[in-house]
Amino acid sequence: MEPEGDVGTPALLDPEGLGFMCGIEVHQQLATGKLHSRQPGVLHDITIDTLPADWPRFNRRLRSASGEGGAVDVAARFESRRNRSFVYCQSPNSGLIELDEQPPLPHDSDALDISLTVSGMIGAHPVPLLQTMRKTVVDGSNTSGFQRTTLVATNGVLETEGGPVGIDVLCLEEDSARKLDSTLTPEGEVVTWNLDRLGIPLIEIATAPDVKNPNHAKQTSIALGRTLRDTRRVRRGLGSIRQDLNVSIMCGDRVEIKGCQDLDWIPKIIRCEMARQLHFYRLANKLRSNHGLPALSSDRRIESPSVHTEVSNLLELRLVDVSTAFASCESKRVKSGLESNSVMLALPLPGFEGLIGVKEFDADGAQMPRLGRELAGAAKLAGVAGVFHSDELPAYGIDQNCVDSTRELLEGVDAFVLCLAPKWQAELALESVLNRARQAFDRISQEVRNVVIKKGSPEDGTTTPMRPLPGGARMYPETDIPPVTITSQHWQEVLNNLPMNQTERLERLQEFKISEDQIKQLLSRELDDHFVAHNQGLPPKAWATMLLENDGEVSLMALVLAAKEAGHVTREGMTKLIEEFSGMNPSLDEIAIKAEELGIKPADTGDLLSIVEKVVDSRLDFVKERGMGALGPLMGLVMKECGGAADGKQVSALLREVIMRHS
Repeated sequence: MEPEGDVGTPALLDPEGLGFMCGIEVHQQLATGKLHSRQPGVLHDITIDTLPADWPRFNRRLRSASGEGGAVDVAARFESRRNRSFVYCQSPNSGLIELDEQPPLPHDSDALDISLTVSGMIGAHPVPLLQTMRKTVVDGSNTSGFQRTTLVATNGVLETEGGPVGIDVLCLEEDSARKLDSTLTPEGEVVTWNLDRLGIPLIEIATAPDVKNPNHAKQTSIALGRTLRDTRRVRRGLGSIRQDLNVSIMCGDRVEIKGCQDLDWIPKIIRCEMARQLHFYRLANKLRSNHGLPALSSDRRIESPSVHTEVSNLLELRLVDVSTAFASCESKRVKSGLESNSVMLALPLPGFEGLIGVKEFDADGAQMPRLGRELAGAAKLAGVAGVFHSDELPAYGIDQNCVDSTRELLEGVDAFVLCLAPKWQAELALESVLNRARQAFDRISQEVRNVVIKKGSPEDGTTTPMRPLPGGARMYPETDIPPVTITSQHWQEVLNNLPMNQTERLERLQEFKISEDQIKQLLSRELDDHFVAHNQGLPPKAWATMLLENDGEVSLMALVLAAKEAGHVTREGMTKLIEEFSGMNPSLDEIAIKAEELGIKPADTGDLLSIVEKVVDSRLDFVKERGMGALGPLMGLVMKECGGAADGKQVSALLREVIMRHS
């Protein structure tokens, strides 16, 4: 049956009817040192504009290598053709190992322990012998041209709100470098990287394709993140956890979507991808029908007739220099390009008129899928800023005369794509465009795509192509790192010491007399262990408030609160004492002495009562007029009389007593 649904309303597409499949990969940074170099896992908050001048810089080019089976991975082969060079900035926490000038060290023991702990928490089965592999990555994010990754466990189960989701694999791997800048030059793209993140341990968890629908994908991501945070040994903050989505519908194929950091966007991103795959299936059959070719099956499990030969004959690689047609073009971009020795090359696409498409928006405000955007994405991977195509012209300062002149040079072809760039780069870009146009006759390609980000957030849920989906050829063994044996005894020790889950943590906090809001905040901010460990003898509500309202050493905060309860310091003076003793380990007596020196020791109860009575007597008419309404204004007067050396709670209680006596 032909798939049903309107690509203009992605929210109404039926996942079950379209044969929806989805799995999730989560990558979580661990709160340890680097995995194979023992450098600290510290990130430096810099941009290309604030990059310290004293950080050494190294220029590199990378080339692809064959995997264990002797073949070069398709994604690596593609990257190697992009003619990119890389500048690596050596941060203070990167050394010879990060620069690939020294062999790596064995696994960080803490990182390995955390990965085994998470394996136990999701019921996964550890691999008896951990063999580190090299995973080919030649986009510049790894100086070595590969990422080190170790399979730790398989066959787990994650419980989610929408039902159980299988866990296929759990791996321990190195994080990549951070991109600072990208510049297009006539010789190719130059990418600048910061090495501070390179080598930080990551846990990668890949689920089975058990996700039922877009909302279940969000629930699964939440459950994965919660499980990882329950270890209390992972990093928090923006960028510390990243989700990738593997999405397909029956008439499409598997696509990996990266950059899904905001969990609230996951359902919309998936729906946009479902609409994109549905659109391009229909476009493929329209193109096939227009050229008398057999239809594409709506079920990818059924092999469709190959039209590769016919499409190759229909769409030939014929690039025409049409720079003369733009000699009088008023576009600033075209003028400056031609003046800087770029050329305008044209790629004829016969039979594509009206099918490349123009920008339109769906019911939710996202750009609707169109071939022109995919062709531009393919060209940009070659390093050019973009392309022009006939369905959208005249526009961008290119008038009808330029369009007509181009058609004359192309001998009247109905559709074409233009690229303005240095000749070698324009040729590479249009070759990529041609390959993508040929793929339009078939179902969508298996590829890695990236969420479109504007101002730090997803623009509308749409994606752009990154690279072909990698295959098994990218993996080969790491010979510098010895294998690690996981014994039955070691695994049993891990299982015997698993951390509590959210339910257990909630039940533990409910045993204390604190509010529901305090319980929620202690859990969300991961302070519940500190609350329990230092709670002995402290009033629970006050201790919870202290933890939630102050930043500092937990043991010091507990000691200062104990001093307050013992009558050595006022409530208002606690923050000052925390600042005074920051980084120190004082005794209770030392805190009491310092409080007296600073004048924040509570006044004697007898003295305090006399001060309260004095203030009330001086405002007796006001007290008789306002009753308990006078409490607030008189609090300030009493505290002023005490010079700050009074406990606000005690003052309030005494004021109530004295006011009631005079009412």
